[in-house]
Formats: sequence, structure tokens, C-alpha cells
Amino acid sequence: MLRGCKTRPTAVLLSGLMAVAYGMAHGSKGFDPILNGGEAAMLFCFIFLYLFAAGPGAFSVDGLRRRA
Repeated sequence: MLRGCKTRPTAVLLSGLMAVAYGMAHGSKGFDPILNGGEAAMLFCFIFLYLFAAGPGAFSVDGLRRRA
């Protein structure tokens, strides 16, 4: 279970990390993630972007701090 402490800053950093990893490891083989084997890096990049946009949730540490 995720605690949700500092979710948004962490999600931004991890999304950027996955974008850089995709560019370094798979970008030279072509742009399409399906053809160059980079679909996992792109998937995690967009999952982290979703977590940044959605936020930590009501039962997270950040959510409990917000209520108090």
C-alpha cells in the first residue's frame, strides 16, 4: 500500500527519469515504443504523470495532513 507522502513531487521526478531512460536506451532505435522495445518505460512515464495529476488520494499521509 502506498503511503502518499510527497506524491506529486516524487511522481514528477520519476516521470522525468523514465522519459530520460526511454531517450537514452530506446530513442536511438526509433521513435515508436512498440518497435524499439521501450513500451515499459513509456508506460511508467505516463503512470507517474497520472499520479502527478490525480494526487495522492484521501487515505494518504498528505491527505490526512490536509484535513488536520
